[in-house]
Amino acid sequence: MAVYGLLGSKIGMTQLYSESGESIPVTALKAGPCYVTQIRLKGKDGYEAVQLGFKEVKRRNRPESGHLRPSGGKNFRHLREVPGEALGEVEVGQLVDVTLFKAGDLIEVTGTSKGRGFTGVVKRHGFAGGPKTHGQSDRHRAPGSIGGTTYPGRVRKGQRMPGHWGAERVTLKKVEVIQTDLDRNVLFVKGAVPGARDGLIIMRKGTSKES
Repeated sequence: MAVYGLLGSKIGMTQLYSESGESIPVTALKAGPCYVTQIRLKGKDGYEAVQLGFKEVKRRNRPESGHLRPSGGKNFRHLREVPGEALGEVEVGQLVDVTLFKAGDLIEVTGTSKGRGFTGVVKRHGFAGGPKTHGQSDRHRAPGSIGGTTYPGRVRKGQRMPGHWGAERVTLKKVEVIQTDLDRNVLFVKGAVPGARDGLIIMRKGTSKES
């Protein structure tokens, strides 16, 4: 079996200590347990992947319950596909857990960043704002000119302006696994991970630190 990903949720941040006494900031991730709910094969679907279910719930709507019936009748809050290969031995309903990773692995972590709502250019893009004195009034956080009258005579595409910020899919690559807790299905990775607590996190295998 070669399933290369796992679903989980963000628990929060803490710190661990190396053997030399160095403090390492880490994020604790609830990594599974997940169950295989569907298998994508290259001959049938054109690619190889596995659909995983994470976080059991009591009820789903009837189409979703029918889709999940072959995997043992369990209902899941989250269903996502993760890559895999040589999936001939994988069965629907099979358990996938944190044993997929080990300390020293470099993995990809995907989450949804915190939504900040509608924000101005100072918060969203780091603009300096306007002058605070010399007769300026109510222009301290204004964006300034967004395009000249004669040239270019329009607002250019990509002009940085106020708008919705956050709530975007963010992927971090080469995130180091510091420690795994097999009893509690918890993965400790180095540094921060996008998203709020209890937010859905997708973890995919990368390379080993030694390689």
